[in-house]
Amino acid sequence: MEVFCTRPHCQHPQNHFPDLDDIKTLKTVPQKFCTNCGMPLILRDRYLPIKLLATGGFGAAFLAIDRDTPRMRQCVVKQFQPSGNLTEEALEKSRILFTQEAGVLEEIGNEHQQIPKLFAFFTITVPNLKINKSEQFFYLVQEYISGQTLEEELAKQGNFSELKILKILREILPVLQFIHDKGIIHRDIKPSNIIRHYDGRLFLLDFGAVKLIANTSSSSTGIYSLGFAPPEQMQGNQVFPSTDLYALAVTLITLLTGKEANKLFDAYTNQWQWRSQISVNPRLAAILDKMLLSAANQRFQSAQEVLESLFPAPSAQTALPPTQPPNLQPPQPIKSVQPAFTIWELLAGAAFSGFEAALIAIALFSLVKNPIITLTVAAVILNGLIFAQTKRWLEKFDLLIIPAVSFAIIFFIPFLRSNIAIEQVIILAIVAALISISVTALFRLVYKLMSSIL
Repeated sequence: MEVFCTRPHCQHPQNHFPDLDDIKTLKTVPQKFCTNCGMPLILRDRYLPIKLLATGGFGAAFLAIDRDTPRMRQCVVKQFQPSGNLTEEALEKSRILFTQEAGVLEEIGNEHQQIPKLFAFFTITVPNLKINKSEQFFYLVQEYISGQTLEEELAKQGNFSELKILKILREILPVLQFIHDKGIIHRDIKPSNIIRHYDGRLFLLDFGAVKLIANTSSSSTGIYSLGFAPPEQMQGNQVFPSTDLYALAVTLITLLTGKEANKLFDAYTNQWQWRSQISVNPRLAAILDKMLLSAANQRFQSAQEVLESLFPAPSAQTALPPTQPPNLQPPQPIKSVQPAFTIWELLAGAAFSGFEAALIAIALFSLVKNPIITLTVAAVILNGLIFAQTKRWLEKFDLLIIPAVSFAIIFFIPFLRSNIAIEQVIILAIVAALISISVTALFRLVYKLMSSIL
């Protein structure tokens, strides 16, 4: 098992421990240490970082597993390490602010289903043998959202349609209204901080204590992403709910046009020049333009105002008349969109189906000795398994556990494999899996070719 060291600047942070592949050892081993720098790897005796997700100016984020949960739940461990040599007083102030912000994150995550939940926050103190002094590290542990960010969707699928933009607004604006009602300004909305879960829900990411704590530094001019922050934020002035609305509008026009934010802003005229890049409904364009105004008091003052302008009540008389494309009246409740399977998920599912089909066929034929009945029943069971995969009722570890259980049953109950040796059962199952993978890959290739032609 690979475990990642969280000490900043560790030259060889990846550590391999074969003994941790055993689930019993993984759950009971007291501690593991980095083979390069000696950093404790099991954080707070339960969280094992396994992959570096991202790094920034104020820390890093790691994908981790929680060994104290029955299914080894995945989570995100965010590390905050203040830059520079802080005094004891400044370090203590950072710790207090970190704890306070963690409390806010815990509150909003537990109250809203589109904000990642906070699982833990803590500090650890470890010796650094190279500098002969102790170091203190701050950590947050949050829910891991499995899916794709809007930035990743843009890179893979191309420009967003107007309908997709409307769906994003309908899902994200209520989240913003919720946090603004709590007195919280996100301050870093951008495509990479909105993620679509595999069940179709959009989540707002990166509230992070790191940003708020870092923003208290006397040498800091504020935390923001260049191109997405409005003037008041870039100048280090007070921020408002309309600050987040500005960043959301920039996010949406980058998704609509497929262009970077700095390519859409004309510094000479101090105006956003995005409308010439794409044709959209005039009402939607007018709403986005208002969200993009330089003066905070001239924008919409709340997310609810934007929602009411986008989706006015049927009796409202002040709404701008809809034009082509179709009107922006409130759509029916949006159903969760089934996410597309990646190529690896398709091939893994094919391998699972082929392997399981072989085992099922062997067991059924051993019982009924009738090839027609065997093929019929096996086909029904196999179709059920494939259907369960398409609905994502079976995925990830299920694709390993079910074949393992099936194989164990055939192994320990000999009459289910008739006179076939266990080695032959293994070979037949593997061959069936490989054939299934080949057929799936071939059909996918043909589908891609036909799609490009048509």
